[in-house]
Amino acid sequence: MAPTERYAVTLPTAPGTHAPPQVVIVTPTGGFGPDGRPVYADESGTLLVQVTAAGVAVPLAGGPGPHPCLHAVPLP
Repeated sequence: MAPTERYAVTLPTAPGTHAPPQVVIVTPTGGFGPDGRPVYADESGTLLVQVTAAGVAVPLAGGPGPHPCLHAVPLP
């Protein structure tokens, strides 16, 4: 089965700001992470993640703050 081509990844905001979370679209980079899963990036290339089968986006080096996992939803 081919990997999903796009995911919507939810980035939480800082606690206490009452701001809505930011949703970022990520697409495959063509590369693979240390565990063999595809690496996805946002349009700017600053957010790099791997997505698990459970719909968890795991940020790679330089991820968004202290969040070890983010919610990912496959897009058509």
